[in-house]
Amino acid sequence: MGALTAARVVAVLKHVLRTAPKNEFNRNRRDLQSLAPLFSTVDEIPEPIPTKIVGNIPKWIRGSLLRNGPGKFEFGNDKFNHWFDGMALMHQFKIENGTVTYMSKFLQSDSYLANKEKNRIVASEFGTVAMPDPCKSLFERFMSRFEMPTSTDNANVNFVFYRGDYYVSTETNFMRRIDPSNLKTLEKVDWSKFIAVNGATAHPHYDPDGTAYNMGNSYGKHGSSYNIIRVPPQKSEGSEMLQGAEVICSISPVDNKKPSYYHSFGMTENYVVFIEQPVKIDLMRLVAAKLMRKGFSGVIKWTPEDNTIFHIVNKHSGELHHVKYYSKPFVTFHQINAFEDQGCIVIDLCCQDEGGAFNAFQLQNVRKEGSDLEKSYNKLPINYPRRFILPLTVDSKTPVEKDLNNLPYTSATAVKATDGKVWCTYECLHDDTLEKKGGLEFPHINYSKYNTKKYNYFYGCGFGHMVADSLIKMDLKTKAMKEWKEEGLYPSEPVFVSQPESKEEDDGVILSVAVSLDENKNTFLLVLDAKTFTEIGRAEVPMKIPSGFHGAFVSN
Repeated sequence: MGALTAARVVAVLKHVLRTAPKNEFNRNRRDLQSLAPLFSTVDEIPEPIPTKIVGNIPKWIRGSLLRNGPGKFEFGNDKFNHWFDGMALMHQFKIENGTVTYMSKFLQSDSYLANKEKNRIVASEFGTVAMPDPCKSLFERFMSRFEMPTSTDNANVNFVFYRGDYYVSTETNFMRRIDPSNLKTLEKVDWSKFIAVNGATAHPHYDPDGTAYNMGNSYGKHGSSYNIIRVPPQKSEGSEMLQGAEVICSISPVDNKKPSYYHSFGMTENYVVFIEQPVKIDLMRLVAAKLMRKGFSGVIKWTPEDNTIFHIVNKHSGELHHVKYYSKPFVTFHQINAFEDQGCIVIDLCCQDEGGAFNAFQLQNVRKEGSDLEKSYNKLPINYPRRFILPLTVDSKTPVEKDLNNLPYTSATAVKATDGKVWCTYECLHDDTLEKKGGLEFPHINYSKYNTKKYNYFYGCGFGHMVADSLIKMDLKTKAMKEWKEEGLYPSEPVFVSQPESKEEDDGVILSVAVSLDENKNTFLLVLDAKTFTEIGRAEVPMKIPSGFHGAFVSN
């Protein structure tokens, strides 16, 4: 890397310092409250109820914040093992003319209905394997252990949009179409009936015309593959929900028997960026999972001896780029944004340097108290926002051992090695202040106007506890952050809503649902001015809401 400037050397030194292990940094918290109420079953509110407005809800906001997440954690004497297993509870905060109403409904999935009918867990989930039916004979119960596990339709992760319809989604091959106006559960949709995939992520990307892109694995006798999916924007009359969906590219894993787990992916104007990370799904153990009484979480393994690999696919032609980009091992669940600039792809991610996040959220861990809860918190990997640069014009003439990044605004590096591989190091997208907040996750941007474009701001949750306890706005130019935080409150991911006729990137509001452990404090919809990151108003709901995952704002 002989062409490094003095400024770049300084940046690399800062990078080395910042990438030292930080899991013990600011983690000696003796004041952690028990979070059990945030992971407890609640009743649904199937009809809209009014909320109490404190402050002001801007009248230009017209639509609904939809939220998804677990809301029921037991049936009869059976209890789920993992936070991800809880039955999907959908929430709607409808905003109109400065007022807000709230309602919630349990997704009427096959899993939910079967569990409810039997009053026990009969459908296996991410971290819980259903016990054999006690009404069966001993032989039947024994043989049931050898049956292949079936995918759940407990779609408790996100609200997604395809061909004019809204769905709730998890990461299996099943979704459920939803009426966003009343949260009514509609058709069950199976991805595998339209394309050859065994599931899809709950984080698709969208082009301005409504074309959707997603990713899904396929497992077969000839091995496994990562598949890039494209769904057309409009539905022709009489066609089924996902009709027209196609796999535009399949990527072979490094190890066919142990493909990587992934939760999201990156997209630019012309490319899809898939990150093959060292979190592996052991397919042989997956086949035997039911016999071993293990859920899907039991077949996922962190393999830090492997590197992280970036794959690039032209989303118009489906062509896989000839260069693979390598990095030291890291895990990412959520990408922030990606865009093209001067022959490079710039991709920003929330990254952690360990792979223990899955087990950390077993319910027995998040419901602990005192020093036991502190130990669980100390083991939770820290996520930091990072930027990688992937130069597209790499060929046999590209010089080796030289930094290929010519972008003046980032210290991330990309160096071609003698074997032709391009090795990447990241730039930290934060200053030291964020390290005192437990890192950042659940990132959001002004998606409608800045997805796939160069941008200046993103928003996320700070993790000073096992779950988010603050909201953060990051400035990419200065790396300075603004924070909203109230003691004892735990906000959901920040959703950006752009003000009509806005001319600046952060001209709008942030919506988040803040929950409390205090019986005397209400849950509320929080509205922040996205520019100043100060509170405008809140809409209080007179009941508790459990901690959830993701959602979307639907305009009227």
